[in-house]
Parts: sequence; C-alpha cells; structure tokens
Amino acid sequence: MTFLRYLTYEKPFIYLYLTGFLISATVFFTDSNDGWAWGTFFYAFALSSIVLLGFLIFRYQQNVRLIRKMKSEDYESLSLEGEFAKIHIEELVKQHIREINRIQDMQKDHYDFIVSWFHEIKTPIAVLRLLQQTDMDESSLREEITKIENYVDQALYYAKLDSFNQDYEIQNCDLIQISKEVVKMHSKTFISKKIRIDFQAETLVVQSDSKWLLFIVNQLLTNSLKYTEHGGKITISAFETPQEKQLLIQDSGIGISQKDLPRIFNRGFTGETGRTHAMSTGMGLYLAQSLSNKLGHYISCMSEVGVYTQFIIHFPKDDDPYLIRQKTHEE
Repeated sequence: MTFLRYLTYEKPFIYLYLTGFLISATVFFTDSNDGWAWGTFFYAFALSSIVLLGFLIFRYQQNVRLIRKMKSEDYESLSLEGEFAKIHIEELVKQHIREINRIQDMQKDHYDFIVSWFHEIKTPIAVLRLLQQTDMDESSLREEITKIENYVDQALYYAKLDSFNQDYEIQNCDLIQISKEVVKMHSKTFISKKIRIDFQAETLVVQSDSKWLLFIVNQLLTNSLKYTEHGGKITISAFETPQEKQLLIQDSGIGISQKDLPRIFNRGFTGETGRTHAMSTGMGLYLAQSLSNKLGHYISCMSEVGVYTQFIIHFPKDDDPYLIRQKTHEE
C-alpha cells in the first residue's frame, strides 16, 4: 500500500481541513482592525499543515498495521463502513462454506448412489448369465430384465431430479388407469410369486404429470412386490375426501418397523428390511417422495411388522380452471 494511493482514500479529511482553513483565512482576511498580517497567516498555515501531515502519517501507519493483521488474525476496523464490510465478508465466507458443504454432501450422495446402483444391477446381470448357460426360463428372464429396467429408470430419474422443472406437463391423469399400466409391467412377477391384485376403484382423476406419476406408482408397487411373500396380496384403491384425493397401495408383506418408518423416504435409507431381506439402493422411495413433492403431492406410509404396509399418495383437489374446463368439455 503506497502513501499516494492511501491519500486517495483520505480525501474527505483533506477536504475538511482545506474547508476549515479557508473559513479561518476568510474570517482573518475580513477583519479590518489590524489589516492583513501575512506572517501570521503563513505561520498558521504551516502549523495546520504539519498537524494534517502528522495525522495522515499516523492514519497511514494504522492502515498498514491493519492490512497486515487481516492476513493472520482478528482485527478492529478503522471506520464504521469498514466494520460493516467486515461483517458482510464474514457472512459471505460462512455462506460459501455452507455451499461447499452442501455440494460435497451432494457429491457424496451421488457417489454412494452410483456405487450401490452398480452393486445392485450386477445381481440381475449375473442371473442372466446363469440363465444363458442353462435352460433359459422365459419368465425368469423377463423378471431379471424388468429389474434392470427399473434400476436404469431410477438412475435416469435421479439424474433429472435437479432439472425437473424443464420436463413436466400437468394434465388430467386417471390414477386407476396408471396403476393398471404399472401392474401390467409387473405381471410376470405377480404370476411367478402368485401374488393377487385387487383393484377397489374404477377411476379417479387428478392433476399431475402422467410420466412422472407412472414412475412414482411404479416405485411404490415395486417396493410392495419385493417385500410381499409368495401367495400374498396387493390392494390398490382410490378415494376422494373433502380435503384431497388419495391413491392407496397396500400389501400383505413383511412390514416396516416403527423405528424405521419415519426415515424410509430419506436418501439411501434401507433399514432393517432392506438389510435382512434384499439388497437395496434405498433410492426408490426417496425418488418417489421427491418427485411427488415437486408435483405438489406427497406420500405417507403406515405399516405393521408381519401384517401389512400401506403407501398413500395425497393429491390436492382440482384447482386449475383450464383443466377443469378441459375435463368438462371431454365429458
């Protein structure tokens, strides 16, 4: 920091000094009693200039010491604006650290998901290799291919999660029709595990994105199929209450423990069920809940170990005038 550069920041003090000196000189000059005493004038000017120079040197040394302290330790600002600037910088540093931590957490989550995803997808691929070496069972082949497709879908939708607002279209969707499409996708699994499917509603229209909603229902039904034993039952029903619309998917599977229930929608959470009965990425329910929230829905779950598990997708009542008019026109 050079002295001349420092002087550019101290111009207010210099201007204040010059203003005060000019006022004093004007008063002295207009005094007609003794006339203009040039010696006294220059003496006063010299003294005041020396005081100003000493003050500027003192302030310069303060600024130099402050700049040195800023690099190594805490310091006190020399002005009010400096104090506010210091507070603002400290807040920016904290925000920067929080953002770095958030990005690092996201990178860790992405890494954990990719590692678990690769581990998970290796299982059906290994099964396909075994089937290739033996008498290939067509139903088993389809089942393993369906698993691979589901894992690939999870990865694709996980990648699209941050850019969701660029790829959705709200329209009227029939919950039961979408559920039947998902059941059809898993028909071989229903048959091989002898799981009964019971639809307790014919139709219920909600406002959502059909593609994303199909993926959400698929994740919930896949979860139910995974943890429902042979000969079990899955019930799909839909209700409309005064407050909302609901799609219910209930299975007679192994259930979820009460201590795990509040965390099943957390990213990467598998719980006791995922550890003891099947390998799991813990991403299916997380993606389903995240996408539901982005669409204005949410998922809740009730369960009792060894008895049942019930997922409920909650939809708001129709509130889009355009879609309501469109529905009326279609009818």
